[in-house]
Amino acid sequence: MTKTVETLEWRDRDACLLLIDQTLLPHQFEIIECATYQQVGEAIRQMRVRGAPAIGVTAAYGMALAALASHADDTLGFLAELNVAAGFLRQTRPTAVNLSWAIERMLKLARKLSEQFIDLNKLKKALLIEAKVMHAQDVAANRAMGAFGAELIPDGANVLTHCNAGALATAGYGTAVGVIRAAHEAGKRLHVWVDETRPYLQGARLTAWELQQLGIPLTLITDSMAGHFMQRGQVDCVIVGADRIAANGDTANKIGTYSLAVLAKENNLPFYVAAPTSTVDLSLQNGQAIPIEERSPDEVTMLAGQQIAPRGVKAAHPAFDMTPARYIQAIITENGLARPPFVEDLKKLVAIGHQLPAISY
Repeated sequence: MTKTVETLEWRDRDACLLLIDQTLLPHQFEIIECATYQQVGEAIRQMRVRGAPAIGVTAAYGMALAALASHADDTLGFLAELNVAAGFLRQTRPTAVNLSWAIERMLKLARKLSEQFIDLNKLKKALLIEAKVMHAQDVAANRAMGAFGAELIPDGANVLTHCNAGALATAGYGTAVGVIRAAHEAGKRLHVWVDETRPYLQGARLTAWELQQLGIPLTLITDSMAGHFMQRGQVDCVIVGADRIAANGDTANKIGTYSLAVLAKENNLPFYVAAPTSTVDLSLQNGQAIPIEERSPDEVTMLAGQQIAPRGVKAAHPAFDMTPARYIQAIITENGLARPPFVEDLKKLVAIGHQLPAISY
């Protein structure tokens, strides 16, 4: 991405969250302003901001906005208002665990500090600080992830990626694209095959745009072309992001990811997942329990506002699929790599993530 562009930015002077409207890229670049948690929730629901880490940080700012807008006279009323905001934000996108993780982190802090602070203004300020800390931590985590993952990418590699797991999907730098970016910055010669990622075209619209900004060579392909290039020896590895990772390593990501994993296995290619530990959901033993968001069929039957299928035709639109852990060679996190069989490695890496330095509020 261009160095001056931020996926999301907090503006202190009027307590407002600024977001790039990703539904308009790459042809239009517009910033939307969210001054209420309801506006934040609608931006998430409408995919104006998307990508699990970006959704998480955005939701944290949504909770901060709810706190700042509170008219409660005591901590009980304040916490009740926060719980209403949390309920609204939680139901916007069900699959990405970062959303609920961020909301719960904000609620947990609010409950803890409400026992210490009588002054609600101090409590509100603390929650805004926490959202800013989460923002900074996500960027730092992505850069660390990039450094670990870059070691897996050989010089001269042809890398295939799916959907958008770049800076636009995070608070900055990127997960899967962050790994590619780190390898590029280390001087490795790379070429990226970019799946268009129907039906929402995050690959064609967003990943291709980001890689162009970074000066990384790329070729855009339709989703159905991936197997062809793998079979011909023109792909060296596949790297994708994640929206939720179960305790055993089963991974939910954008629809079409599972197909790529099966193709990679058939062609003896390494398949990597890059995601922060906040995307790991240790409460789920396997991926069968991951909720899969169903979006509007109109996003399948229409493209850029134009009807592409016969009117009235039935269409399905699961937004994600689940890739079993057996197809994944490594999960790249900000705390290191998890290798099969994943369970113990993921536990250890998540535990490291919980050992954060104390913050003074």
